[in-house]
Formats: sequence, structure tokens, C-alpha cells
Amino acid sequence: MATKTTGYTESTEKISDNVYRAKESTNKGKSGKESLKKIFEELLQDTYNAEKQLTKALPELAKAVDNDELQEAYENHLKETEKQVQRLEKIFDRLKIQKEGKPCKAMEGLIKESQEIIKEHEHGASKDAALIIASQKVEHYEIAAYGSLVELADVLGLDNVADVLERTLEEEKNADELLSDIAQDVNDEAYGQASEVEQYANGIS
Repeated sequence: MATKTTGYTESTEKISDNVYRAKESTNKGKSGKESLKKIFEELLQDTYNAEKQLTKALPELAKAVDNDELQEAYENHLKETEKQVQRLEKIFDRLKIQKEGKPCKAMEGLIKESQEIIKEHEHGASKDAALIIASQKVEHYEIAAYGSLVELADVLGLDNVADVLERTLEEEKNADELLSDIAQDVNDEAYGQASEVEQYANGIS
């Protein structure tokens, strides 16, 4: 009897231990998912705030540039950004997440950089070139943000949300490529203007 009791006790202890480990593993799994969910929600709020800031900054950029193609790019991207804001709002509603979070400090800094360029540079191709650089920094930030949101949505099983975010990600990539194309002409023009000024200065001296 003692031997049987001991075997039963040992088996019971093993089962209890396995159940405990299974529960612990499940809890860790839940904890990991909740952590990712929190990261996703905070990044979503951060990106939403960034886009809202950008809708206010883009009209200022469009007014500040001389290049017609660049001005049109800013105006079109404003319309695109407004649609992106609406997409994010639909995601918030669908997932029942609060829209407002902390202000996006990164976007605040990037916009401030553009504003300083507007104040410090005179009108011309050089100013446009500097604003393109600042704008591409914004696009690269957004590409990183949306890329991360897409990956997190995939991991969390939010396939429809991931598809919506992927659409915005592609738009940001296209906007960045367009700025690169415009920059080629603007940089050439800026270089030409600088050369003319140098030749004029040499002629005077």
C-alpha cells in the first residue's frame, strides 16, 4: 500500500507541476500579447498626433517654396495626409482605442526644423532644397512608424487593420520617392544659382 501511495503521490506532484507550468506559460503568453498591444496602441496614438501636426504644417511649406512641382507635391500630400488621419480614426473606432495620447515630440522637432529653414533662408532653389531634405526626414519617420504598425498588427492578428496601414505606408514611400525626383531638378537649379552669384561676385572684384 505504501508503495502505491508513494507512486500516486509522485504522479500527482508531476501533474500538478505540469499544470502550474502550463498556467505560467499561458500567463506569460497573455502578458506578452498585452505588452505588444499596448505598444501598438501607443504607437498608433503617436502616429495619429504626428499626422495631425503635419496637416497644419504642410500648408505653410506649400506657401514657402518657389518650385511649382514641389508646391503641388505639398498640396497633394496634405489631401493624402487628411485621408490618412481619417483611416487612423476608423481604426481607433474599430478597436475601441482612445485617439488622444501624448504629443509626438519627434514630429514637433521635425516641423520646427522646417520652420527654422523658412525663417533663415531667402526664397530660391537653395531654400527649396533645404525644405526637401527636412520633408524627407518627416517621410522617413512616417515610413518607420507605419512599417512598425503593420508588423505589430500582423502579429496581433489584426489583418484588416494591417491592410489599411499598409496602404498608408505605400503612400508615404511614394511621397518620399517623389521628393527625391523633385530634388534632382531643385538641387541643379540651386547649384546654378550659386554659380551665377559667384561669377557675378568675381566680375565685380
